[in-house]
Amino acid sequence: AEKVTSLGKDWHRPCLRCEKCNKTLTSGGHAEHDGKPYCNHPCYAALFGPKGGCLWWGHGGSERAWGS
Repeated sequence: AEKVTSLGKDWHRPCLRCEKCNKTLTSGGHAEHDGKPYCNHPCYAALFGPKGGCLWWGHGGSERAWGS
């Protein structure tokens, strides 16, 4: 199996997966929290992204203002 390095560890390519949704990730193409890999969107953004602000991303990627 092909080896990839990410988060300071070596992984079998199919074993580097998002901790929440289990999507296969690429080395350097993902986020981490507490040493665990997460896909950038939607998992990392939903779990650990900013909770405040004037915009949020709705389902389907549409941008909406608060209160609309």
